[in-house]
Amino acid sequence: MLFFLLLLLILCGLLWNCKRQLKIADITDKYIFITGCDTGFGNLAARTFDKKGFHVIAACLTESGSTALKAETSSRLQTVLLDVTDPEKVKRTAQWVKNQVGEKGLWGLINNAGVLGVLAPTDWLTVEDYREPIEVNLFGLINVTLHMLPLVKKAQGRVVNISSIGGRLAFGGGGYTPSKYAVEGFNDSLRRRDMKAFGVHVSCIEPGLFQTGFSDPIKANEKKRAIWKHLSPDIKQQYGEGYIEKSLEKLKGCTSFVNVDLSLVVECMDHALTSLFPKTRYTAGKDAKTFWIPLSHMPAVLQDFLLLRQKVKLANPKAV
Repeated sequence: MLFFLLLLLILCGLLWNCKRQLKIADITDKYIFITGCDTGFGNLAARTFDKKGFHVIAACLTESGSTALKAETSSRLQTVLLDVTDPEKVKRTAQWVKNQVGEKGLWGLINNAGVLGVLAPTDWLTVEDYREPIEVNLFGLINVTLHMLPLVKKAQGRVVNISSIGGRLAFGGGGYTPSKYAVEGFNDSLRRRDMKAFGVHVSCIEPGLFQTGFSDPIKANEKKRAIWKHLSPDIKQQYGEGYIEKSLEKLKGCTSFVNVDLSLVVECMDHALTSLFPKTRYTAGKDAKTFWIPLSHMPAVLQDFLLLRQKVKLANPKAV
């Protein structure tokens, strides 16, 4: 009896895997809109999907990013300058995209634009330090989605939201983690409650730590040093003068966990756009698959034990 049960489970797994491999029939008539295409995941995604035959509309923050991307892609790809935190620009861009896609609608919306902001102990920060990542990563994403949804519904297409392992586990103070936790909540409410009836698939991608300009530890520590200069003497005494340097040394010890192949994330985007049965969530990166996501399902006491091992000890925490 146990043998037949195991056999049944294996067969079900094989059938489910085969189901996941089924692809949509044609992509050459489909439009996709991607935010944050100057560099990183968005830039590689725009170039990859252009080669595959999609009509790509790539939103860039800078003119230089737009020019460089157009030089590397086909005439099908179009760029538009967009700051996702500017409501009027988002509104105008949505109207422009509507004119481009016509009655076909928008097959894919990839909300990729994001910033890291300041990563520092919470008691070093002001509310302004939280504002930028939340404005870009959350409100920018929501506003773009709200304006593009009518076009996606028309195509019965896909929405792909780029979250992070930071949306599953908090690993540092600042606005990045709260913004990504909120993206996860927005993604699930959009997927589960609102879009199913319209035939729109909504997916979330949770990348681990990738080697991009976005996550440069040197730049992150420069921001910490700028904040350190303005901290009160009490805070400086509690943390100790060498705290930032010790933090950087800790980060250098974690370089083996950093992924260098950005295509791992783009492959998730591709499956979310082209599979007949896209996943609800995608995990990208060895560190995310083997450490971060499994850890997110474990008891808080174990999470704290493992994460606090990477934290620098304070010089004088009782000096309050």
